Amino acid sequence: MLTLLAVLLLVNAVFNVVVWPRFFGRISADPRARDADGRRTRFFTVHAILIGAAMVIAVVSAIAAVVALIIR
Repeated sequence: MLTLLAVLLLVNAVFNVVVWPRFFGRISADPRARDADGRRTRFFTVHAILIGAAMVIAVVSAIAAVVALIIR
């Protein structure tokens, strides 16, 4: 059972690492990401924070999975 949970954590980590950086590229290119003066908007900031949080979750998930696989 511990192995299954570790694999699920690894799948979660891989998903976050694959999907969110690509989404960030689309957010950066979105016209709503910058105002008329070229400054970043709240739209960009909120999405950047969400993507950053997803990447932190990916790292924590990967570490937890590796630890679980080592101690099994």
